[in-house]
Amino acid sequence: MTSAGTLIWISVRPLLRLILCSACGFVITKADLFPTVAAQSLGQIILNITLPSLMFSKMVPAFTSDNISALGPLVLVASIYSIIGIVMAWITKQFFWVPHRFRYGILVAGGWGNVGDIPTSAIMSITGSAPFDGTHDQTLAVAYISVFILVYMMSLFPMGGHLWVAKDFVGPDVEAAEVREAMRLKRRAMFFGLCRPSVRQDKQKDPEVQVPCQEPEPKPVDSEETGFINGHGPRARHFRHVSFHEDAATATPAPTDGVTSQAPTEKLTSPTPTVTAPLDNQECKNREPSTPLSPGISDSIFQRNPRLRKIFFSIRTVAKSMLTPASLAILIAFPIALIPPIKGLFVLTPGANIPNAPDNQPPLAFILDFTQFMGAASVPLGLIGLGSALARLHVPRAQWRTLPLGAIFSLAIGKMLISPVLGVLITQGLVSVGLIDRNDKVLRFVCMFFSCLPTATTQVFLTQVYSGTGSAESLSPFLIPQYILMLFSMSGLTAYALQSIM
Repeated sequence: MTSAGTLIWISVRPLLRLILCSACGFVITKADLFPTVAAQSLGQIILNITLPSLMFSKMVPAFTSDNISALGPLVLVASIYSIIGIVMAWITKQFFWVPHRFRYGILVAGGWGNVGDIPTSAIMSITGSAPFDGTHDQTLAVAYISVFILVYMMSLFPMGGHLWVAKDFVGPDVEAAEVREAMRLKRRAMFFGLCRPSVRQDKQKDPEVQVPCQEPEPKPVDSEETGFINGHGPRARHFRHVSFHEDAATATPAPTDGVTSQAPTEKLTSPTPTVTAPLDNQECKNREPSTPLSPGISDSIFQRNPRLRKIFFSIRTVAKSMLTPASLAILIAFPIALIPPIKGLFVLTPGANIPNAPDNQPPLAFILDFTQFMGAASVPLGLIGLGSALARLHVPRAQWRTLPLGAIFSLAIGKMLISPVLGVLITQGLVSVGLIDRNDKVLRFVCMFFSCLPTATTQVFLTQVYSGTGSAESLSPFLIPQYILMLFSMSGLTAYALQSIM
């Protein structure tokens, strides 16, 4: 039996490496040696080159017909954790006031954690030594992590999770004092059974009534606070090196921006587009989308059937989201790993009967060598980007007393303390019913570890894009306590997880 001191050191050591790598990005950013443009470029390198290489190089040799059964439990666990986080954020919103421009963003902060650089760095370090099997278990762990990343990308982008961030910036602003008063009245009615405020008060003060396409009066066309495109969805402001798909319903960021913690933008570089005011319900139904189609399709089908047009654009957006380097690397790696004759082209595979190259290696082994070489840079570069992102978060000390401290600390406690406890119970429950193989230590450890992840700093980037001002002042205070608590809760969870799987 491993001693308690050994378990604590094993669980703390990977976090020390994580802190030191992130500190490098933090320091060079504070020293003005790592400007925003450089951080953006680093993010694009990670998302389009090093991260896809890392996923491909680990998944091809790791997945086999023997362990592919882990795919279902991994998707299930990833989905459960996301739902738990969203529910925790929703409950927090029911009892504590949340800034009007963060009323939906808090759901994203609860449901989508930092699934990229933090768990990859920590888990690779831990699985590289006892009680794990060194390099073999490291490779298997990253393959399992790739499933969480795939679920993250698919749920946040093609399935529309990021649109909650966009909804925060629809409609006029509401002062914090009004939101606090509305929550005070709501709590009073909830706990003491008093009469609810009048309908008129609710509409004026309750942040939840600021719904797109339901404003009774049209707003000025040049309003700085509206974010609609012809009444059909919030317009996403463009950001350097970030691709958007302008569709009939919304402008959608490509999912390549959803995995790695990029540095937030300090200033948007493209001009602000013309903005129109929200329309009333009838106008929203009758207004035709502004995105042009080819004349043949537009004249024959879509102009007569707006619903079919919306479905078409939704399918197109999902298809485009799948055609990104990270998604393609994961999707291509699965069939290669599971079909022995194809896998034999990349790695030595028993029964593949593939003639080797002159160096006695498989003929396409050089591709795997390339992806392993490039993928090795993904984790350190991602941690540098994480440190840079944290360095750009700024909350003036004078404003702390005016912040929604109840919501901030409730979400932090939920994600960093309650969620790990639930993660351990869920994993052990799935083991007891046979959905997770008791002998697969790597799978059990990965499932437990992913229950203790803070909000992804990528949400800072999304908030800046959709706000149109380049700021994310409502989100920053929610991130800082989580990343502080992470150092303690993650160490404790790691120590317990290692003790339970031995």
